Amino acid sequence: MDTVTQTPAPTTNPQPATGGSNSTTNSGSEKPALSSDFETFLKMLTAQMRNQDPLNPVESADFAVQLATFSNVEQQVRTNQLLESLGDRMGAMGMAQLSGWVGMEARAQVPVQFDGTPVTLTLTPDKLADAAQLVVSDANGTVVQLIDVAPQVDQAIWTGVDAAGVPLPEGRYTAELASFNSGQHLSDSPVQVHGRIVEARNADGQITLVMDGGQEVASEKILSLRAPDG
Repeated sequence: MDTVTQTPAPTTNPQPATGGSNSTTNSGSEKPALSSDFETFLKMLTAQMRNQDPLNPVESADFAVQLATFSNVEQQVRTNQLLESLGDRMGAMGMAQLSGWVGMEARAQVPVQFDGTPVTLTLTPDKLADAAQLVVSDANGTVVQLIDVAPQVDQAIWTGVDAAGVPLPEGRYTAELASFNSGQHLSDSPVQVHGRIVEARNADGQITLVMDGGQEVASEKILSLRAPDG
């Protein structure tokens, strides 16, 4: 029967990814086109007032409406430009915060990407179990290992070798924990995998984290974060 190294589970408190970065945006000294048009509009309005027919003058209220309308449009354009600038700054800050994820050890319910390196697993045996067994299957769903584990242990290291000490082929494996009581099967529970985050991506507002085994995990599915040992 294959075995795994069983260790007491460390306390893993979720930590928000943090990071700080001062970002700057380049602001041009050129006037917006609308601002230039607004100055032209004022000149035209002044000329119109000077050259209007004294027998049929334009109502002053009409001038005021024209001026107010153009002013409102200009202010709206400036507001949009300010919002775009703020959006760029927030995007830069977001990427700086993502950098805080990289290098952290994450725990998530994902398949095991085995490359010959032992993998730390978190186990959740049934509370009534007096025996438990780690069931490991390959990418085809074929069970390749049945490993007895103590039901009171909630963390173990899967080495990926058989009873003869021969490593399993590299690839993706799934693992679950079967709980038993007096020989009767109680339940199967998923196994959570620990891995170091090597990359953080932000695409269309969706943050995806890449673990050192190659697993890609959505940020909301990360169950805990901690500083790597050593």
